[in-house]
Amino acid sequence: MKHAEARRSIVIEEHRLRELLASVAAGRIEIDAAVGELRHLPYEDIGYAKLDHHRALRDWIPEVVLGEGKTTDQIVGISKALLAHSDRLLVTRIAPAAAEALLAAVADAKHHEAARCVTVERSPMPKHDGVAVVCAGTADLPVAEEAAITAEMCGNAVKRMYDVGVAGIHRLLDQVPALREARALVVVAGMEGALPSVVAGLVNAPVIAVPTSIGYGASFRGLAPLLAMLNSCAAGVGVVNIDNGFGGGYLAASINRIALAQRVD
Repeated sequence: MKHAEARRSIVIEEHRLRELLASVAAGRIEIDAAVGELRHLPYEDIGYAKLDHHRALRDWIPEVVLGEGKTTDQIVGISKALLAHSDRLLVTRIAPAAAEALLAAVADAKHHEAARCVTVERSPMPKHDGVAVVCAGTADLPVAEEAAITAEMCGNAVKRMYDVGVAGIHRLLDQVPALREARALVVVAGMEGALPSVVAGLVNAPVIAVPTSIGYGASFRGLAPLLAMLNSCAAGVGVVNIDNGFGGGYLAASINRIALAQRVD
């Protein structure tokens, strides 16, 4: 399907929906015109992708683009189409060459090299405390930063505590006061994957364990830490897939959002 034939939606994010409803209430837009906008299909078919422009109405963050497995042209095309309807963009697992092309195509895009992500925030969300990202070693930083950037794009001011693995437990113990301030913690580790269990034994908040593929042969590219985390002795540990920093950061943001809502109520 050619781009000119693509099906488009108009109202995308919650703040835009509120603006539309306020305009109707104030008499600036006729009811029939507003209904016409809302009748548009909630996705856009650009041939190689169907873009869910209404994701932020259901999920409080626009559709996220996984760069891995896509061509540079596809990443740029999807990103520009999403930004035509949204003020925010998150592209994960993007290769350096694709990131360079995207930055050339979108002037206000930002490349987070360590996280392998590209973001756009034209109307930044308020950032709330409550999420911490902890990682065992410097080699785990790409996954940890992916989690942190994701949580930040979901409206969180993320505390980072890096290179605090169990091989030097005093480095972690120095962070205990900060750990206990978090309402949700993402704990990233490779090797034997012991760190999430240790952290969970020190805090009363949910711990989201993220195994990484970092380690020597018997770690089996993340399988050993994955199994260790699934068998954690400490209570309150949930586990996402190997190297899934995005999933860990998103889940932490969801937990923090619920906690904040309950605190307000």
